[in-house]
Amino acid sequence: METIRVLQVDAFTDEPLTGNPAGVVPNADDLSDDQMRAIAAEMAVSETAFLRSSEDADRRVRYFTPTQEVDLCGHATIGSFAHLHDEGLEPGTTTLETNVGVLEIEVADDGTVWMTQDEPTIREVDVGYDRVADALGVDAAALEGASADIPLAVSSTGLPFLIAPITYLSDVGNAEPDMAAIEALSDAVDAAGIYLFTFDALEPGSTLHGRMFAPGAGVPEDPVTGTASGAVCAYLDHFGAFDDDLPEELRLEQGHYVDRPGLVRVRLDDAVRVGGRGVTALDGSIVVPADDEDEILEA
Repeated sequence: METIRVLQVDAFTDEPLTGNPAGVVPNADDLSDDQMRAIAAEMAVSETAFLRSSEDADRRVRYFTPTQEVDLCGHATIGSFAHLHDEGLEPGTTTLETNVGVLEIEVADDGTVWMTQDEPTIREVDVGYDRVADALGVDAAALEGASADIPLAVSSTGLPFLIAPITYLSDVGNAEPDMAAIEALSDAVDAAGIYLFTFDALEPGSTLHGRMFAPGAGVPEDPVTGTASGAVCAYLDHFGAFDDDLPEELRLEQGHYVDRPGLVRVRLDDAVRVGGRGVTALDGSIVVPADDEDEILEA
């Protein structure tokens, strides 16, 4: 059996034990799919990133939740490159091969990691406010009242989410999600999960406050979600949610209701770019069983 290095990097924050924890395996070339799944299950965070070599980009990454592989993960990407920056990666632009294609990653001088996402796709869905409200455990009138100009829609910049605006911060905080209903609704609209948000944010400088639920991907509630943040900002731009020009940078709060507060920065110019900081909270090793063994991993 082999021992390899694993880390937990908290993304979209510069304070440990806040933001969104991501597993990072820096040297994963020799790991099989089954071994990566086992490590992700043992790490027990929403996603673990496995960094590998690539013939098409500077690096390859694969992302696993505790139950399955997913094509893209914003916070695990931010966490991976925050770690690489700590290990000596120079500021500048690099490329990353993912299951959805090659993405451009920029590391700023201050350690902020910017992730360029896929071209947005947005489609309205007719699922009914009552069904969405029942799944989220919120008032249907609060959903419908917030959606006069920005309707229920599925938005993707690499991973699709059902975007659901609601009136007040208290509506977001008081949500009592039915995870089975959210999973069924997400499947019905071909989305990874549901992003509930309000413009009634905690901080004056924040654009909105959100929560994201993706039980079908093994993530009942994600603390701070990079891919969903890119998707909701593309959605807001598509439906003209701002009276004036779109702000140069949108700032999205998330994670406060699961005691993991974080902040996602999003810029929309020629592409959607999601940015944030990351801090290593755990650096250790894990014993990986041989590929043909069915054993419990030892941390």
